Amino acid sequence: MPRAVIVLVSALQFHRIGTHRAHSVNILLRNNAVAPRTDYPPIEVFKSGIEAAFTEGIEIHRLNDIEVPVTDPARTVVDCFKYRSRLGLDLCLEALKEVLRSREHLVKPARTILTIQATLEQNEAGFRKLPGTTLKNERTGEIVSTPPQNYQQIESAMRDLESFINNPVLSPVDPLVKMALIHHRFESIHPFYDGTGRILNVLYLVKENLLAIPTLYLSRYILQTKSDYYRLLQTVRTDEKWEEWILYLLTAIEITARQTIDTIARIGDALQDYKHRIRKEHRFYSQDPINNLFTHPYTKIEVIVQDLKVSRVTATRYLDELCATGFLKKRKIGRTNYYLNLALTEILSIPPNAR
Repeated sequence: MPRAVIVLVSALQFHRIGTHRAHSVNILLRNNAVAPRTDYPPIEVFKSGIEAAFTEGIEIHRLNDIEVPVTDPARTVVDCFKYRSRLGLDLCLEALKEVLRSREHLVKPARTILTIQATLEQNEAGFRKLPGTTLKNERTGEIVSTPPQNYQQIESAMRDLESFINNPVLSPVDPLVKMALIHHRFESIHPFYDGTGRILNVLYLVKENLLAIPTLYLSRYILQTKSDYYRLLQTVRTDEKWEEWILYLLTAIEITARQTIDTIARIGDALQDYKHRIRKEHRFYSQDPINNLFTHPYTKIEVIVQDLKVSRVTATRYLDELCATGFLKKRKIGRTNYYLNLALTEILSIPPNAR
């Protein structure tokens, strides 16, 4: 068998995470690898051309005297969300919540954030390994803070942060207040060359049962109030003025939560509108393809073929007919046709304060 990695539902089952069971063995192969042919067990193949997919978040387990690569719990959850339209959101959320709350799989920013970073950036840069990183005032260029400079210091700081997150005795305060403390510490460590991993806020709120779905996007508010954000970060470092910083983060959560609820409501209304109108205008009405269209702002023929298990001819006809009746807009980039969901794209493109 080609070098394969056990992934997704099979990896969840291996780690005893969640209640879903794999109906086939999910394996990841390189793009140029030939899928194995077996009558039993059934195999479902996923492919990737990214080298990090075969190195980041991989554990080697010995089964029947054979070394078998399996994605670790954090990587497995990230991968499940990547394929959420194919696996189902319920499975992804169940796995995320169980991993975050399990004593065996405590929140580990060093492991989880590294896995997320490698998946999103599609590289293996990981934590900073070279000295010289400084945090500067964007307006004056003045150095305002110097984060840990070598790899060992960063790893040590992240281990301390893990202890702080998982040990309630170290900071017995309200989870939202603790999230503000965690955010400041993570920002000060600044473990990556690019980006600060604000996803950690969302993971922590899910862990504390304050979020059911990881949809709180604080970055928009932070970017809109960037000068206040960096000013308050610095006043904590220089003057230990924690109260104003905590209030800033709490305000960011409140405003973002209200905007997110509004966005979700609009998406729900648009989904129902599409279902009603497509039922009237097309013979091929089915809930599954319409739900699939609202998974992402755009789709491709290949995605419909893979997710809905239909032929390429059927997928092409389905998408082109929806373009003809104004539900989608086709845009060709290179050799690939992209089909934009007009309603969903409009909702996600309009700034919340402009609605």
